[in-house]
Amino acid sequence: MISSNFAEVARRTIRMEAQAVDLLEQRIGDDFTLACELILQCSGRVVVTGMGKSGHIGRKIAATLASTGTPSFFVHPGEASHGDIGMITETDIVLALSNSGTTAEVVTLLPLIKRMGIPLISMTGNPESSLAEASESHLDVQVPCEACPLGLAPTTSTTATLVMGDALAIALLEARGFTAEDFAFSHPGGALGRKLLLKVEDIMHSGDELPQVSIDAPLRNALLEMTTKGFGMTTVVNDAGELQGVFTDGDLRRAVDNNIDINNTPMCELIKSGCMAVHRDLLAAEALKIIEDHKISALVVEDSNHHPIGVLHMHDILRSGVM
Repeated sequence: MISSNFAEVARRTIRMEAQAVDLLEQRIGDDFTLACELILQCSGRVVVTGMGKSGHIGRKIAATLASTGTPSFFVHPGEASHGDIGMITETDIVLALSNSGTTAEVVTLLPLIKRMGIPLISMTGNPESSLAEASESHLDVQVPCEACPLGLAPTTSTTATLVMGDALAIALLEARGFTAEDFAFSHPGGALGRKLLLKVEDIMHSGDELPQVSIDAPLRNALLEMTTKGFGMTTVVNDAGELQGVFTDGDLRRAVDNNIDINNTPMCELIKSGCMAVHRDLLAAEALKIIEDHKISALVVEDSNHHPIGVLHMHDILRSGVM
């Protein structure tokens, strides 16, 4: 085993790859613009293909495109020559990756792609290669050298290709006006999706679970409602069903300390006018911020007529996974 300064090798590798990425900026020009325009005009999907390490990078680029508003999937070029070419339709566009631009499995597909009349975009490290010359748009990802001291293992070249793919995806994202909510729809199972999609109405307690008493009811009714529903509070409404305020555990303790007559004192003498209330279409994440900012444990949900229709507790938000 050869003695090595691991940290220095790592730093050298990072420097080499960073320099290669810096060079990419100089190559963003008409071909990049054309690639974006071709993809935006495409009514089908972006079919990404590549062999070996380029294939691994291609899978990531396809995933990034798909999750940022550009329908895309990866096709293995070897499998494409044995039937998977049928996955590609005439409305699609092909994005082919090959550092050399001469990868046999990819080049073999060129006559088929041309025969179908499908636009071809390529990413290669050789602008004069057969793949580059066959493309409507060629994205130059050539690098001075690989970080591998043998100059064999794809390292710097795959990094440059990946970065070019990200640049393409983000340019398309902005051109489409892709929003955070659009992104969430592509990631409904993750924390980000829940944060951007989950609304108060999805997790609030409503119907018979809603604690509610009349403003003329005695305190004992509120105590019973709070105990039965288990939210540590109850809404208080007038004869028209409009929200007048809330009565909480803290209010109850203060009433007891002041020797309030539980059986006869009406709620109108115990609540403060108005309370914190939100609408059902508010994002749960925004409701959480309100709860935290006002240091409360629950929110009342009301309709446009100020009728209470639900209650949202801090525990409901925690269970939903929004945090």
